[in-house]
Order: sequence, then structure tokens, then C-alpha cells
Amino acid sequence: MAAVAKFPPWIRRWGLGLAVMAWANLSSLRASDLPPACPRSAAVQDRPELARLLQPSLQSPGGEADYRDQILTTVAGSPRLSHWCVWIEPGSRQQRWQPAIGAALTRWQQVLPIEQVPNPDQAQVLVLHRRPPLVHREGRQRASHGRTTLTARYVNRGGQWRLEPSLVVMVDSSQRQEAIQATALHELGHAFGLWGHSLNQGDVMAASPGARPLLQLSPRDLATLNWVYRQPTGYGRFLTAAP
Repeated sequence: MAAVAKFPPWIRRWGLGLAVMAWANLSSLRASDLPPACPRSAAVQDRPELARLLQPSLQSPGGEADYRDQILTTVAGSPRLSHWCVWIEPGSRQQRWQPAIGAALTRWQQVLPIEQVPNPDQAQVLVLHRRPPLVHREGRQRASHGRTTLTARYVNRGGQWRLEPSLVVMVDSSQRQEAIQATALHELGHAFGLWGHSLNQGDVMAASPGARPLLQLSPRDLATLNWVYRQPTGYGRFLTAAP
């Protein structure tokens, strides 16, 4: 019982088994040797070609427990880091913006090492309060309440260069608070490495939302995230010389 008590209530409701095992694996990432602070970038070299999304070759396709078969990788490997720095744009005229985004970020902080920072040049993830532009698909314009874009860049922080994924998360702040939170929870999932969609509407990363906003991660979301963070990647590695 003592071990179970360490988990937040939303984890305990899943019961033991897969959810506990995935939590333990992800929590071990907190032993990262990176400093706890997020240093500001001194120089940046954009390398968007390294962030081109690809379908991975799966040795073990996903089943009922996860949706790994729907997740893309990049030319440089899985777009993930062992420690994330996130900047949230202040100043929305909607008072529900900060509480909703903060609640969504807190959910992800329960399973990944994530630090909120005061300056955008400290962050790999920028969260902006704006409606995403229309997307033209199959001759039609499509609107959405959230969107995340990915690129890659070499960043010099504290005198050391490394390859980082760079994310811009756009969330429409004109929605009601629960909808903002659910949209942010989904889009942050992309930002933290879940580049794909579940076919199950009970998952936060579902391709289309259900009737009610989802405000917590499902066991399948967590299991898929755990799988992503075990995949090879070139992101986060320090270079011995400038790129």
C-alpha cells in the first residue's frame, strides 16, 4: 500500500499493472544529469530538415495497451528530451487562459521532467494563446482550436551545443476553460513526443474529441509515451564541436 500512496489519485484509479510500470519508467527520467535550471540560448542554428516526420519500422506493433503504431518519428530520431523547458505566453484577455494551461501542463509534469520558465529563449516549447490559421486540405479549409508545429535546431546553452526539438503550441483562448485545458493537454502531448493520434476517443491523443473534454491522461496515453521515451534519438545529445 505504501508504494501505491506515492502515485497521484488519477494514477491510482488506473490500478496497478501497466500504469504503475509506465509511471516508474518515466519517473526515472528525473535522474537526468542536466542542471535543474533552463539556461538561455546564446546561439541557434535551425535545422528543419532533421525534424521531417517519418513512419517508424515497428518490431513490436501496438495492441490494445497502446497506440505506438500511430506514432511518427523524425529523421533525427524520436523528438524527445530528458528535461523540458516550457514558456507560456502571458497576457490573454481571457481570464481562464492561465488556469487552464497551467492545469494541462501540471498533468504532463506528473509524468515527465518539465520546468516552466519565464523567458522564451530558455524554452524548447512555446505555448501561445491564439487561434491556429486555417489549413487547406483536399480543396477545403479546416479550422482547429489547437495546433503544434515541430522543427529542429542546434542550440548553444551555457557554452555547449546540442540538437533540440523546437515546438510552437497554439491554443485558442476564446474557448471555455475546460475546452482550453483539454486542447492544451492534447497539443502538449504532441510537443512532448506523441506525434500521431489514437483511434480511441477515450485517449487524450484521440484524432477527434469526444462529447466531453478529456482532462487527464489515459493508461494508453501513458503507455504510448513510455514507449516513445524508450526509442533511440539524436535529440538532447551534446556536440563535441560547433555544428
